[in-house]
Amino acid sequence: MQNDKVRSYFHLHLIVFIWGFTAVLGKLISLDALPLVWYRMMIAVLIIFLYVRIRKTPLALSKRLLFGFLFSGLVIALHWLTFFQAIKVSNISVTLACLSTGALFASILEPIFYGKKIVVYEVLFGLLVVFGLGIIFRVEGNYVEGILLALTSAFLSALFSVINGKFAKHNDAAVITLYELAGGIGFLSIYLLFSGQFTKEFFQISTSDLLWLFVLGSICTAYAFLASVKVMKFLTPYTVMLTINLEPIYGIILGILVFSESEKMSSEFYIGASIILITVILNGIIKNYKKVKN
Repeated sequence: MQNDKVRSYFHLHLIVFIWGFTAVLGKLISLDALPLVWYRMMIAVLIIFLYVRIRKTPLALSKRLLFGFLFSGLVIALHWLTFFQAIKVSNISVTLACLSTGALFASILEPIFYGKKIVVYEVLFGLLVVFGLGIIFRVEGNYVEGILLALTSAFLSALFSVINGKFAKHNDAAVITLYELAGGIGFLSIYLLFSGQFTKEFFQISTSDLLWLFVLGSICTAYAFLASVKVMKFLTPYTVMLTINLEPIYGIILGILVFSESEKMSSEFYIGASIILITVILNGIIKNYKKVKN
């Protein structure tokens, strides 16, 4: 059992590293955000569909659950759209620094969805995050559009997590993901169809883009998600949460290594980003301490 925990811990770090690499892929792929997300979801849903068929997992659902999963699919599709668009108009460092606010957005949304009381220390942490963002806004004024898109993406990520928290308690994770990704593809396809973007050019992809899209859809989406479910069987939610908070750090470091000068920011930016990341991690530590104490 101890060996399982150790292996799972290192496996989790690999998964978080892979998620951090997602931002790099978003910049490497030349496609606009909308077709990029459409192809990512299409590749992932085909792989997960094959996975559930091999497992012979039942796919029947009630209409209520189906509509819930489809709505979640719309939310995650919009999250990825704003995420990749933020990278396109700014850079990886700015996007990931702002995206790390998702945990604190979740702290605001959880009382609304679960009827919990608003916690004072979370409000204070929220103010600290605003302070960190203020520093980033001040020193990186040319990236305002990217910052706003990344914050929108963080909010949508938190909304998706809170909604999924209700579904995950009573439903198979792979089935949830399959229907959510299918729903996201459905909504995006309807928009692309009525906006006239399903053209011949839409399906003309360069070899390099096709390769990176396959990596994004298979390894960074389908594999990473299914593997994350497996490691959670051996690790505490606290360990998982703290490790996932390393995603922006991994992503920013990878961005600097791959894209060099375009990802190097001012010292004030890293001060603001550090305030946000430390606040998010402290929030998780205090939450875990209160759970243990109770």
